[in-house]
Amino acid sequence: MDPAGNRHTDPAGNRHTDPARDRATETTRRRYDRLSRTYDLMEWAAERRAFEGYRRRLWSLVEGRRILEVGVGTGKNIPFYPGGAEVTAIDLSPGMLDKARRRAAELGSSVELREMDVQDLDFPDGGFDAVLTTFVFCSVPDAVRGLREMRRVLRPGGQLLMLEHVLSRRPVLGRAMQVVNPAVVRIMGANIDRRTRESIEAAGFLIEQETYLWLDIVKLFQARSPAG
Repeated sequence: MDPAGNRHTDPAGNRHTDPARDRATETTRRRYDRLSRTYDLMEWAAERRAFEGYRRRLWSLVEGRRILEVGVGTGKNIPFYPGGAEVTAIDLSPGMLDKARRRAAELGSSVELREMDVQDLDFPDGGFDAVLTTFVFCSVPDAVRGLREMRRVLRPGGQLLMLEHVLSRRPVLGRAMQVVNPAVVRIMGANIDRRTRESIEAAGFLIEQETYLWLDIVKLFQARSPAG
């Protein structure tokens, strides 16, 4: 385990570190710790206008009892957790988790909140029925690694639900997003040039449905881990 708490393995199962990824991960952690103070205010208008409805729709689709939320942030999804579900929620940022703990306490939620890196999940294989993310993989340094870890902790045939913003395939819009991405990352912490569908498929998931929610940028992905 490195100073940031990350654990990595080579194909033989030996733990090792990837210095470039570890630096990027630590930068992400610090960025979201800084943003945690004003994050809800920054996204207030978008939440009221659209994101809250998207979140409600995402959580209405969840199957199973053992659920993992990756990237809980300030806990905006907690109000939509299914009744009776056993939800574990993780985040890389201690600052974000502090906000989520307060929200969980206010709502009387029994969610288990843990500080953890999706690129190196500290859970056994096949322990969850469903894994969900909302606007998270724009910030994961190695998206495919993170998705492979999510697939590992899902039971065979387990459900993956992702609400994410991605790079537009429209030539002019997509190019504009790539041009402004460095500035957006510095201000908001999120990359707006990710090709998330390709990452999901590269991680070995089977995509069942891809729903466009806003243009071809905000999408809801429904996928499965292979049945066996």
